[in-house]
Amino acid sequence: MLINVLAFAVAYALTQGIKGSNLFRTVFFMPNLIGGIVLGYIWSMIFDGILSWYNTSILLESKYGFWGLIILMCWQQIGYMMIIYIAGLQNVPGEMLEAARIDGATRMQTLFKVTIPNVMPSITICMFLSLTNGFKLFDQNLALTGGQPFIIQPGGATVKTTEMLALNIFNTFNASGASSQGVAQAKAVVFFVLVAGLGLAQLGYTRKREVQQ
Repeated sequence: MLINVLAFAVAYALTQGIKGSNLFRTVFFMPNLIGGIVLGYIWSMIFDGILSWYNTSILLESKYGFWGLIILMCWQQIGYMMIIYIAGLQNVPGEMLEAARIDGATRMQTLFKVTIPNVMPSITICMFLSLTNGFKLFDQNLALTGGQPFIIQPGGATVKTTEMLALNIFNTFNASGASSQGVAQAKAVVFFVLVAGLGLAQLGYTRKREVQQ
């Protein structure tokens, strides 16, 4: 949700005729061209450089790892979603915007009553992509935190506090033990069903709110 809100805000700002909008579009899109592993290591160094002033690290506290992943994913995906939103905003019928201005609608009223309903197809696509990408998060998670920090629970079980689903399946498959691969395959099936189910539910929910042209 945060990615979509920020991406829409950037797209909306860049379609208001500001100077240098093409340059800003390029700048915002460029992080999407960098691989997830590289991004993870880059942001790991950035976060550790900042947190070293407070005598801690992104691998020492769960909250830093959690927010680090959010910042990394936002920084990488906002530019891609922005392009989709810009395409949607440019297809909003000009006569509808003009009619809203003639009727005395404010900028906010025009945004929520005219612009956003007409951009719902783009919102549907972007929400689907951000939802599925969030579940499929792997290489950024592996490079940034690797699931750390670890917590030892009573009984000796180790919990990786920033380990996402895809990384958990990978680690389970490569764990020692004859049954680990079978467990990982079962998790992968459940993972597929979960992502497909949530993705289809989200598509059905948002498509009902699309304006029929």
